Amino acid sequence: MKVLIIGLNYEPELMGVGKYSGEMARWLAAKAHNVHVITSFPHYPAWRVSAPYVGCFYKIESVAGVGLTRTWAWVPRKPSGLKRLLHAFSFALSSSFAVIRQTLKKPDVMLVVEPSLSCAPLALLMARLTKTQCWLHVQDLEVDAALKLDIFKSQLLARFALSMERFLIRRFDVVSTITPEMMSNLQAKGVAADRLRYFPNWVNTDFIHPHAGLESEEYGRIRTEAGIASEQTVCLYSGNFGEKQGLDTILETARLLSARKDIVFVLCGNGAVKSRLMESAAALHNIRWLDAQPLHALPALLCTADVHLLPQRADASGLVFPSKLTGMFASGRPVVAEAVPGSDLYALVEPSGAVVPPGAPDQFADAISRLVDDVSLRNRLGALSRAYAVTHMDARSVLTGFERDLQSLVLSVARPRD
Repeated sequence: MKVLIIGLNYEPELMGVGKYSGEMARWLAAKAHNVHVITSFPHYPAWRVSAPYVGCFYKIESVAGVGLTRTWAWVPRKPSGLKRLLHAFSFALSSSFAVIRQTLKKPDVMLVVEPSLSCAPLALLMARLTKTQCWLHVQDLEVDAALKLDIFKSQLLARFALSMERFLIRRFDVVSTITPEMMSNLQAKGVAADRLRYFPNWVNTDFIHPHAGLESEEYGRIRTEAGIASEQTVCLYSGNFGEKQGLDTILETARLLSARKDIVFVLCGNGAVKSRLMESAAALHNIRWLDAQPLHALPALLCTADVHLLPQRADASGLVFPSKLTGMFASGRPVVAEAVPGSDLYALVEPSGAVVPPGAPDQFADAISRLVDDVSLRNRLGALSRAYAVTHMDARSVLTGFERDLQSLVLSVARPRD
């Protein structure tokens, strides 16, 4: 197949949408498909364009068999709701020439990754003109998230955004997303059931496993940099430091457990609110801070944890899904998560971890204490997490199914759009 992928985020970003888009493209290229990606310059989660791309506006590359066209996007230093919208639309505008150029080469299928839906109008227009099948993959329901965060200051603007979203997503040949809850949400927005596909996030279970990196230099380096004593139990958060993560819960939990010298909280990553969090937690001596680690150190980092921490704001439930969960499960450690009862996240974590309501640091602290104090429970739940990752999240299985669905779309007779 000749596949064109359009998305705001891509490798070498190590977390979030960019990580998965990069692995997806490389998987297809390794299967001898012709893959081209139109994306921006790497900037997430630091919200700063990475070297050596600083100052670039347009760049064509070939990496791991994937053709890349990178175009400029305005990257705000402190991303607020409105600034995020401008960030997305700046990429949609700057990438328009590349989208037109690549679709005129007649790909078999064009795949748009949301966020950002701002790329959808031109993609759909070019798909119609070139008779290309068009697939939307929804990682975040960004319009609903914007409504929750009150980005649209008027009801009129909010109704317009929802109407445009419904208009656009109903015109894709296939719409996929990462959880059953998000599939139901898309169906409620008017996407026909026969056009919906379940395409969950995945993890390389050979790369990340319960003993990965335990004897490596990286494992020792991470523990040394974090100042972790041999007798301490490590509660790890690794990921983006953003508003929707609800990381204040971890800070309050650390305060509640500050008298326990056997527990240390390690917060690893970068993002918009990290400096605020560090200032807020300056007096807490049971928190350690690390910058985001390189990819080769990820297995050792995840295996540094005895317990993984997964906070999430209640208003993010059903709209976004934490991509970091796959690595947590693969590492064979239990997860303590905040989740709304009945949500996909609750259903996924509850059998092999501990789930508490969002915004309840006292319950978060109690769940951590139970796992710290009961090693056998911790090991049993960790083994269940690992088994689930191998059975349901393994990259080979998930991406093989995705490739099969892509091929079925390409081989099918094009259905008329609404």
